[in-house]
Amino acid sequence: MNENNFLSPEVNPRQRILVVDDSPDIRRLNTEVLTSSGYQVDAAEDGAVAWVLLQQNQYDLLVTDDDMPKVSGSELLQMLHAAGSDLPVIMVTGITPQNQPELQIEVILLKPYTFDELLSAVKNVLHENDNGRPDIMPAKRQDQPLQDRFLP
Repeated sequence: MNENNFLSPEVNPRQRILVVDDSPDIRRLNTEVLTSSGYQVDAAEDGAVAWVLLQQNQYDLLVTDDDMPKVSGSELLQMLHAAGSDLPVIMVTGITPQNQPELQIEVILLKPYTFDELLSAVKNVLHENDNGRPDIMPAKRQDQPLQDRFLP
């Protein structure tokens, strides 16, 4: 077997995911699983740090915990929607969140979840086919970081 084939990414390398979780172990494991599956992944320890990253970078998906210090996942989503972002979101949480349709969460993963469940949710939200290519991208994708939309 060619070593390069073994290491080749399974997905489109342009797909960028932001993982937000206050638990260092969960954040590290989610990041490692997604990175090893070929995604470009950034990580933040809470919603406040995530907000800064979201203003500076373009992401295809946000995977966030809800119960975090400083800025919760729900508060982060409210901030995103107030800024006009329609970034797809997977909420990972230990407690079933209250029904808040205005947050537009695509998938809720209840802890504990498996890596297969996480990867399946990511693929479904990003609309990937078995070849790792997007089938249909969400209609209103943001092509720039949030801060670029606030500049005069």
